Amino acid sequence: MVKEMVRQGGRSARIQAEVHRAVDALSRELDRADLTVPMIAERAGVTPSTIYRRWGDLAQLLADVAVQRLRPIADPQDTGAMATDLEVWLLQFTDEMSSPTGRALLRDVFAGSVAPAQPQACWRYTYDQLEIMADRARARGEAGFDVEGLIDRAVAPIIYHILFADRPITEDYVRALLPA
Repeated sequence: MVKEMVRQGGRSARIQAEVHRAVDALSRELDRADLTVPMIAERAGVTPSTIYRRWGDLAQLLADVAVQRLRPIADPQDTGAMATDLEVWLLQFTDEMSSPTGRALLRDVFAGSVAPAQPQACWRYTYDQLEIMADRARARGEAGFDVEGLIDRAVAPIIYHILFADRPITEDYVRALLPA
């Protein structure tokens, strides 16, 4: 069962931030398989029971950290045209998600997902980024596009290939997924 994430602000937010920082720091120092809740708790200055109470287990904690790291930090680039907005965004998305770090974050999101909260948060980030571009296109007088349809036709195949590593994802392949 996925725990509901803590409210924002105050002591809860400070604890969450410290635990996330500890996971980030330890992940740079150690192999992922060597991470333990007691080790993270010690680095964060909390008890292991605090982590278990808030996240349930290590997989859920790693999924929560991954979701936060996958959150976009800015709106998609505005190139002045829908076609190039989408191309630039999808190429960057593919590059980031197919990097070793991106692959590890995606694995963490899905490994810790006994309920759909973390994958749904990632879906929402993607949907929101695409919706910004569709709205921007319509504001410029362009037709826009169906966000969910683009997720089905372009984003989903890319994520599939990343997760299952069944083929290289070339720029030509990514461009072929974009609407004509």
